[in-house]
Amino acid sequence: MWLEVYSVVALAILGLMVALWLVSLALKNSSIVDIFWGAGFVIAAWVTFALAVEGAPARKWLITALVTIWGLRLSLHIGVRNWNKPEDFRYAAWRKESGAAWWWYSFFKVFLLQGVLLWIIAIPLVAAQTSPAPRDLTWIDLLAIPVWAIGFFFEAVGDWQLARFKADPANKGKLLTTGVWRYTRHPNYFGDAMQWWGFYLIALAAGAWWTLYSPLIMTALLMRVSGVTLLEKTLKETKPGYQAYVETTSEFVPWFPRHVNRKG
Repeated sequence: MWLEVYSVVALAILGLMVALWLVSLALKNSSIVDIFWGAGFVIAAWVTFALAVEGAPARKWLITALVTIWGLRLSLHIGVRNWNKPEDFRYAAWRKESGAAWWWYSFFKVFLLQGVLLWIIAIPLVAAQTSPAPRDLTWIDLLAIPVWAIGFFFEAVGDWQLARFKADPANKGKLLTTGVWRYTRHPNYFGDAMQWWGFYLIALAAGAWWTLYSPLIMTALLMRVSGVTLLEKTLKETKPGYQAYVETTSEFVPWFPRHVNRKG
């Protein structure tokens, strides 16, 4: 059952990416793919919800609701942040390198690649909903709720605090080191990862322990590929005082600030 549903989810994601690619050609902006990263998982969750007729109802509602809240908030946040902004520098650089070939090259390098990643990572959402047992929620399902909630708090509050900070002209060139940013240099990335571990716990409660690779991939992407590592390199080069912030503040998992003794 899950394989058939997973195949339909693949087609839905492919359709989404083809549509976004066509729109990006008209807008001459490949950045729109980032806006629909969270929404893509919402689509995957609801397609599964509709097709997984033998799944445990309570578990289907639980994971679909949590994914919907996470995904729509993320898409809305990125959409507002990117509104009327030029194409992201990464895509702009690839566009310049590819020249006239970018119109078709972008489909494979940006849209199809993100679609494949989305499909692979979405596996707990499918596995949790297609399993018929256990019919009732277990203690693992219930544990997933506070894990997800902690993640949602850090991601949503971190994004909100950063948006407010940047909106104040007086903060131009400064670092945000208060609020949740006092305890981790990347509260939004940490929160995103935590929510995916929450989704995995729901799949685990349905017996899908083997979907462990999904939160592992998501965490690795956030920490070492497109998230923390890439951003840290840029910030160390462009933000005065960032090295001091690194010395006192946890990189990823929230913790109390360290006290650094400076002699002389």
